[in-house]
Amino acid sequence: MTGEPVRQDSAESDRPAATASPTTMTTLWERTGGLTGLIQSSLPPTVLVISNSLWGVYPAIAVAVGTGVLITVLRAVRRQPLRPAFGGFVGVAVAGTLAARSGEARDFFLADIWWYCVAAIILTLSILVRRPLVGVIWSAMKGAGLWWRHDRPSLRRYDIATAVLAAVFAARFVVLERLYEQNEVGWLTFSKIAMNYPLWALALLVIVWAVRRADHRLGYCRDR
Repeated sequence: MTGEPVRQDSAESDRPAATASPTTMTTLWERTGGLTGLIQSSLPPTVLVISNSLWGVYPAIAVAVGTGVLITVLRAVRRQPLRPAFGGFVGVAVAGTLAARSGEARDFFLADIWWYCVAAIILTLSILVRRPLVGVIWSAMKGAGLWWRHDRPSLRRYDIATAVLAAVFAARFVVLERLYEQNEVGWLTFSKIAMNYPLWALALLVIVWAVRRADHRLGYCRDR
């Protein structure tokens, strides 16, 4: 007996995933600044620690801020995307201002520490109000709308991706805040760099997984 194939109506069923799309990974990676952006973000605090041990806190702050300016100028000369560099420069400038006001090198990390705390809280709240920020931001970038809020599998995956990102920020806050209280400037720099690459790599993988599966769900839902 022949007939039309039966379509799966379960909300949990996904359209079979095709091969991994490199576009999603490339777009997210480029918007974070890529490997170059990650390396450049680690230079100002590294320079700060070295300069502080050689010349003291105020020259170290000047050198660290100068490094941030130099990175921005070099990216502009090479016609590389300025968004990551500009964001990094603003962060370095704020950090330098806080450290200069207090006269303590550890305050160079204070803005980052509290930013991690605030980011973790905002990300967690976005899950609780059923608008996980990973999904909201990706939808805004693509102009696709928040259709996935009415699709349970997609919403769940964006919840997971947002929770992983919140955990990354929370972990960095806990570790760096403890080192800040102990005035361990050298370990602050080491931990900031050491936790940067592996944690962001993990978060990026989960985000890409959630985005790809949600994109597949969008196609499935349109064809229902």
